[in-house]
Amino acid sequence: MPPARIVYLGGGSTRAPGTVAAFVEQAVNFAGSEVVLVDLDPARLELVARLARKMVEARRADLQVSFTTNREKALDGADAVLSSFRPGGFEARRLDERIPLEHGVIGQETQGPGGFFMALRSIHVLKAVCAEIERLCPGAMLFNYTNPVNVVAQAVSLFSPVPVVSLCEGPIIFPREVARYAGLDPDRVRAEMVGLNHACWSTRATYDGEDIMPLLDEALGRVRDDPTAPADARRLLEIATTMRSLPASYMKYYFHRDELLAELRAKPTTRAEDILAAMPSYWRHYEEQAGSGDPRLEPSLSRGGIFELELAVNVMASWLNDRGEVWPVNVPNHGALPGFPDDRVVEVYGVVDRSGVRPVSSQPPPPPVRGLVGALGEYQDLAAQAAWQGEREDGVRALAANPLVPTLRLARELYAALSAAHAEYLPARLR
Repeated sequence: MPPARIVYLGGGSTRAPGTVAAFVEQAVNFAGSEVVLVDLDPARLELVARLARKMVEARRADLQVSFTTNREKALDGADAVLSSFRPGGFEARRLDERIPLEHGVIGQETQGPGGFFMALRSIHVLKAVCAEIERLCPGAMLFNYTNPVNVVAQAVSLFSPVPVVSLCEGPIIFPREVARYAGLDPDRVRAEMVGLNHACWSTRATYDGEDIMPLLDEALGRVRDDPTAPADARRLLEIATTMRSLPASYMKYYFHRDELLAELRAKPTTRAEDILAAMPSYWRHYEEQAGSGDPRLEPSLSRGGIFELELAVNVMASWLNDRGEVWPVNVPNHGALPGFPDDRVVEVYGVVDRSGVRPVSSQPPPPPVRGLVGALGEYQDLAAQAAWQGEREDGVRALAANPLVPTLRLARELYAALSAAHAEYLPARLR
């Protein structure tokens, strides 16, 4: 593999140190390459770059790390672009979560009205990024981790010639999560997960090569009678055993909506507010490690853990080195997932080599959940079109199509409140 120029949009984020650590861990797959960190915050960008260079030096990795706040300068001649940023920061996420709750609707980073407005903000930025890629580095591939990854990939694949793959560890993590709640060894579970991002389901799931469902049936009986068990253990095991399929954990927002809404409204802080409170400790840890001769990230003090965006690094390595490995991906369907349009971005397995990503044919999600996944797919398409080229009324229609928004009146009220709160991050046509 010739050395590559890899541009990381979001290189000054709390997740950036863990992402750089993942590149360093796989340095042999990127030998001689340059990772260009890009962010709007020069102070945090400089800190991450300093920490990254210390990691590279300590582990004798054959990588270069540079940084800039000038996105066009970074993209000039790039081979690959990794996108993982949050327009408006965690304060914007706080609004995505808090405002819907005030209207009696679940607020969440990728689901419902919160996820919808995250999509509007993210795609507004990525539309400009795609135009710059076309002009400055045609042929570069976009590896997207910016949420909501399915709506982002849907918009880019519909309206831009830039090749894009969106990535999420969900299909790897979700079966392990259900297994842990059932008291099983996650390493002994094998599952094939397909559908949409954060709305994928198992088409096959085994434990030691045998059907896992009888074990989950038994576990649910125990959990229901155990007042000390986490509420999510009961929720996810109940969903899995009823639908006879392992769910994405986000499915709890649909099948246990009223219960989750009451829980979220009763909680004094939202998830974003919890992260905002923890952020100073993350940056203190990064500053301390940047001053060390051998930086080591502590999982409890690092946003996302030791190695972050690891799936993106794996997929990028397979692409650059023409390996033909199979990974879970979010790409246009092209007939791989029955029952979905060819241009619908779906979460399936894909073969990754230098030509790009080819989705592998799969069984569809199980019948009991196809209606919900199909409705989420229609919403995904409407949201992508509104974000890229639509106007305010297109946004209202997309939001009204979301299964977590129960009435048209609420869709209009939520759109008005959230568009006002996020006005500085939205194009004029959507305000």
